[in-house]
Amino acid sequence: MNAHQFTLSVPATPTAVTAARHQAVDEIEGWDAGLTIGVVHTAELVISEFVTNAVRYAGADPVSLSVRLDEDALRIEVCDACPLLPQPGLPDPYSESGRGLFLVAVLTDRYGAEPTAIGKRCWAEIDLPTSPDQEVAFSLPLQRS
Repeated sequence: MNAHQFTLSVPATPTAVTAARHQAVDEIEGWDAGLTIGVVHTAELVISEFVTNAVRYAGADPVSLSVRLDEDALRIEVCDACPLLPQPGLPDPYSESGRGLFLVAVLTDRYGAEPTAIGKRCWAEIDLPTSPDQEVAFSLPLQRS
């Protein structure tokens, strides 16, 4: 399999989340790399969560999204100018937000956040199935909005 990479810089605006998600998924699907629907849906959710958090906390600085596919995994990175590292956890049952990083932790094989010279980098890796039987145990029927 050939390595593929996609990088995008988006403004820190709420509409940028939808645009970044759509553009990244279109790019990933355009690689024609035989990725399973589970991998693509998981990537879509991770991109949405990371870019949403970056837009929410980065201020006016642009947000950088990078997606890289190699033989073993799909890696997603989002960089922003906010130095505060995210703390995944579950909010109280009545909270309307705060579950995104928990979902990222559950659905990906590895994830993390690290400081950079100008802020932070949040990343996640989704291992590629080595056989059709290794497909993600469930697949959410996501619809783009």
